[in-house]
Amino acid sequence: MSRIGIIGAGAWGMALASVAERAGHEVTVWARRPEIADEINTKHALWARLHGISFGKAVRATTAPRELAPCDGVLAVVPAQYLRAVLAQFSGLDVPVILCAKGIEAESGLLMNEVLTQCLPACPPLILSGPSFALDVAHGLPTAVTLAGSDLKTAKQWAAGLSLKTFRIYPSDDLRGVALGGAVKNVLAIACGIAAGKELGDSARAALTTRAFSELTRFGKALGGRPETLTGLSGLGDLLLSCSSKQSRNFSLGLALGQGKSLSEALAETKGTVEGIATARIVARIGHEQNIEMPIAAAVHAVIDEGSKPEDEIATLLARPVNPEFHRG
Repeated sequence: MSRIGIIGAGAWGMALASVAERAGHEVTVWARRPEIADEINTKHALWARLHGISFGKAVRATTAPRELAPCDGVLAVVPAQYLRAVLAQFSGLDVPVILCAKGIEAESGLLMNEVLTQCLPACPPLILSGPSFALDVAHGLPTAVTLAGSDLKTAKQWAAGLSLKTFRIYPSDDLRGVALGGAVKNVLAIACGIAAGKELGDSARAALTTRAFSELTRFGKALGGRPETLTGLSGLGDLLLSCSSKQSRNFSLGLALGQGKSLSEALAETKGTVEGIATARIVARIGHEQNIEMPIAAAVHAVIDEGSKPEDEIATLLARPVNPEFHRG
């Protein structure tokens, strides 16, 4: 690996461009907007997305998809619901693609690696996921994530090629587990934000996060994820981060909803894409169809898609029958 492509010039895309540059690679970033590409090429920075972060000459930007064709591998860093449309512009690509969006395609119910296989069948899929904020990574603060591929050898090669002392990558061959953990935690983080907005207290937050993790593991295991993956960085680790910090867009959206703001008002306050909004609907639907108990995710879906009031959904959750915490058998 010596040439890395990045599809997407948002905060996370540019943070990963910084990682690839520091790991010794030449980096070509595809940006949708020409003015963004110009700023990266002329100022070697993108302060609107990553204030105070500068890039070296090894990072260059383009608006031409064909310029990523010579890369040894590409990181796709675009929102989950736009991935299919963006990949359509890279039809000639035939190198490994590391998927960095966390979500499930709302219309099809496909995971991101399954969308990639449909769009670019010649590109082996990998998934990068875990507890990580763009600013932390760009500033070189210690971060650990998971990189999953269809085989462990490939995942190890890419993990070694992109790891830094402050950006530790653990390889995995559980694509489904890593994809599911990252997608579902977005929905559950909205719920934790709502609880914070309602000022329900630290005890409620701990209980909600724990029960959210139970939902994440139930959903992930039912759809083929490994238990050890779901308890690792891309499952529990990512959930803990997203359920406790305003840097999480999903948590921040929930916080605003809990404070009584409408969905449109909450979105106006949240910068960037909130992946959990679209994912809530599909997670609730799959849970219902496959009889997976997902009361917290269903409550988020009711608030976002059905106009239910957060306080009514909280009351419903608190009124659930008293059952053992763990189901046996």
